[in-house]
Amino acid sequence: MRLFITGGKGMLGRTLVHRLSDHEVLAADLPEVDITNPVALQAAVSAFRPQAIIHCAAMTAVDGCETQSDLAWRVNALGSANVAIAAHRIGARLIALSTDYVFDGKLDRPYHEWDTPAPTTVYGQSKWAGEQAIRQHCPDHVILRIAWLYGPGGPSFVHAMLKLGQANPEPLKVVDDQIGNPTSTGAVADLIAYLLDHPLVGTLHGSCEGEVSWFGFAQEIFRLWQLPRGLIPCTTRDFPRPAPRPANSRLEKRFLRLAGAPAMPHWREALELVHKR
Repeated sequence: MRLFITGGKGMLGRTLVHRLSDHEVLAADLPEVDITNPVALQAAVSAFRPQAIIHCAAMTAVDGCETQSDLAWRVNALGSANVAIAAHRIGARLIALSTDYVFDGKLDRPYHEWDTPAPTTVYGQSKWAGEQAIRQHCPDHVILRIAWLYGPGGPSFVHAMLKLGQANPEPLKVVDDQIGNPTSTGAVADLIAYLLDHPLVGTLHGSCEGEVSWFGFAQEIFRLWQLPRGLIPCTTRDFPRPAPRPANSRLEKRFLRLAGAPAMPHWREALELVHKR
C-alpha cells in the first residue's frame, strides 16, 4: 500500500515509518511539506498518489498553543482541513490522530467515543476543530484519539523522567491527581496497521488499557530503569501551567471493542517492551 504520513519526523511518525516498512511510505514533514499550505500539500499528495494518508502532524505543545494560538489554529484546524481535502480529492483513506484534550477531564469515568467533547484549552479546541473539518471534508476517515504518548527518541514524559531520575539525589515531585492511559507509539502503530487492513470509519479511541496517575507512571518508570532518585506525590496546584491539564484523561476503547478489534495492550506491558528495547 502507498502511505503518506504527515508529521513523519515526529515521535509517532518515526515509529510508523519503521512499523509500516512493508508498505511504500512517504514520510512528509517540514520544511518539504507544510500542511498549512494547501497548494503545496495538494501537489505533494497528488504526485505520490497514496491509498491512505496518516495524519500525525500537529502543534502539540499544550502551553505553547496558549501563547501562540494563531499558529495552533493554523496547524491543528486549518492544516487538518487541508489534509482532509487533499485526501478526498484523490480518493485516499484518512487516518488522523487526535487527543484526549478534546474533553474537559471532569467526567468521573473514562470517556468513550460518543461522549460530547468540551475542550478547555487552545490545543484541545484547535484539535476538536480539526476533527470537525476531517468529518466534513473526507467521509472515508478514522479519527484516532490517543493520550499520554511516549516512544523512541521522545520527547515524552518517559524521557523527562529518565533524565530527571538521574539529575540529583533530592526526591522529585510528580503530580498524583491526574489520571490517564500511558500509551506507546508502538501500540498505536500496531493499531494503525490493523486499521489499514480493516475498513472501520469514524472516531476511535486508541490509548493503552489500564489507568494510572503521573506519579504512578513515574514510579513504574523508575522501577524498570532502576533509577535511584526518590519520588513524592503532589497536586496539580503545585505546578500551575498556562494551559489547564485535564484531571481525567482516561479513554475507553468502546468502538474497537464493539467492532471486534483486538484489545490495546496494558500500559505496563507496553512500557516493559520499550524498556527491553
